[in-house]
Amino acid sequence: MASSRSKGLSVGYRIGYRLRMIGLTLFGPAQLGEGNDPKARLVADREARLARARAERQNGHD
Repeated sequence: MASSRSKGLSVGYRIGYRLRMIGLTLFGPAQLGEGNDPKARLVADREARLARARAERQNGHD
C-alpha cells in the first residue's frame, strides 16, 4: 500500500525523482542558495505535483 506522501504520483515518477535526487547529491553542484539550488527546485516541483494530485483526488471524490 502506498504511503500518504506518495499517493497520486506514478511509480515511474517516484523512481525518477529518487534517481535525480541521488544524482544531484553525488554529482551536483555545491550547496547553493534557495533560489538556484537544483535539489530545492526538485523538492519544490515534487511538492507541487503532490498538491495537484491531492486536489484532483479530493475533487474526484466530491
